[in-house]
Amino acid sequence: MTAYATLETRFSRLAAIEGASGILGWDAQTLMPEGAAETRGEQLAALRGLAHEILTAPETGDTLAAAEAAGGLEPWPAANLREMRRAFIHAAAVPRDLVEAESRVRSRSEMVWREARRDADFTRLAPHLAELLRLEREIGQAKGAALGLDPYDALLDSYDPGMRRSVIDPLFSDLTSWLPGLIAEARAKQAAAGEPLPLDGPFPVETQRQLGLALMRALGFDESRGRLDISLHPFCGGATDDVRITTRYDEADFSRALMGVLHETGHALYEQGRPAAWRHQPVGSARGMSLHESQSLIVEMQACRSCEFVSYLAPLLREAFGRSGPAWEPENLFRLYTRVAPGFIRVDADEATYPAHILLRYRLETAMIAGDLAVADLPGAFNDGMRELLGLTVPDDRVGCLQDIHWPSGAFGYFPTYTLGALAAAQLFRAAKAAEPALPGCLAEGDFGPLRTWLRANVHEQGSLLSTDALLERATGAPLGTAAFRAHLEARYLGDAKEHPYRPTSS
Repeated sequence: MTAYATLETRFSRLAAIEGASGILGWDAQTLMPEGAAETRGEQLAALRGLAHEILTAPETGDTLAAAEAAGGLEPWPAANLREMRRAFIHAAAVPRDLVEAESRVRSRSEMVWREARRDADFTRLAPHLAELLRLEREIGQAKGAALGLDPYDALLDSYDPGMRRSVIDPLFSDLTSWLPGLIAEARAKQAAAGEPLPLDGPFPVETQRQLGLALMRALGFDESRGRLDISLHPFCGGATDDVRITTRYDEADFSRALMGVLHETGHALYEQGRPAAWRHQPVGSARGMSLHESQSLIVEMQACRSCEFVSYLAPLLREAFGRSGPAWEPENLFRLYTRVAPGFIRVDADEATYPAHILLRYRLETAMIAGDLAVADLPGAFNDGMRELLGLTVPDDRVGCLQDIHWPSGAFGYFPTYTLGALAAAQLFRAAKAAEPALPGCLAEGDFGPLRTWLRANVHEQGSLLSTDALLERATGAPLGTAAFRAHLEARYLGDAKEHPYRPTSS
């Protein structure tokens, strides 16, 4: 067996262990009884420690060196070897005892967060989050030393290979220069048009669930390789060929769960569409979280808030909930789904104000990793930022710094990928429409085939063959930038609506 073939076998085993961890993690957030949290934390720590031991074993490094020296690989195996080396560097930088300690603290922190969020009591989470932050900083420093990066960039690289603050900061600075003005103009335009009509509830949870499942099927979700459940914070997880997505329901507002399902289905389609021949190898993985978030946002924001899709959705909603009247017509629904209004909750934010939520979290987590912001000061800093960026006074920590699971789960470096994903989604959707001119009309019929086929070929099936920049350049003709996102927002929210406020746009 060649050195490269030996590595494929080893990494296939690692993929199986990571899949088992993924299912255990899903269960912890959906079905696991609270009393099992401590044991589950130990189980996950053991699996993560085992994966770390296999990945960082001396023979792994020796075999990598031998395979690299042998050379002669075709493009896909060569890219796989490159990704193996990247995974090895990340893992070898962190001692196993630190990996297991971080896993235990993370599991405990996630469970305490649920209670703290429920009771709006940050002080309950604070000591656990402080300990987790200490470990994440230690991991960032260890990886940074191995990669030649500062600690935050090293953590960011774990979620988005090759992404750096030197790339993010100019993009976010550009957004900051024009987005507030666009938001103000859009809100003024909408105020002049008057408030959209409210939708009369309640909306039974089971009806919402069945509607979500129907739209998942329309999008192309393979139910034989995945499922939909409920969790406190929506997510997409699970394992290869077993993709688990979740949402949360509110009987007073079905749109929150519905848009959550559409968002997570975008993630799931990426996972289900990865290259079949490489699904258990690093090169078959999704490229990074900016691209992953682009897939959720291209579904939720670009496609499923378009007026074409809303014209398809309106009769489904009327039938599902047994409603009728002007409030349930496409024009009013479109106005509701594209309403620009600052709010406290990030996952419910409109696409124009959403970047402000990310700018705040990016600012705070870089300060925490740098040691410039103590955990005890996080609520005040968060509240100050919400007032500055969105003009909102946070009433309690439940809708403030406790609303997201990311920091309690140790995901420092993840948040910027949401807005980077929004930028990429705008570029990809524009390219998809250029390649498939019939796409908007298909969305009006509930036909996602052309969009899904284009994304499969240009994103999903590419796995990690290319860098993020190379993939975007090949698919859209340009590196990641803000121009397509700005053009999309201007067309959707500032476009001329003299003839009819519900006319299809070129967004």
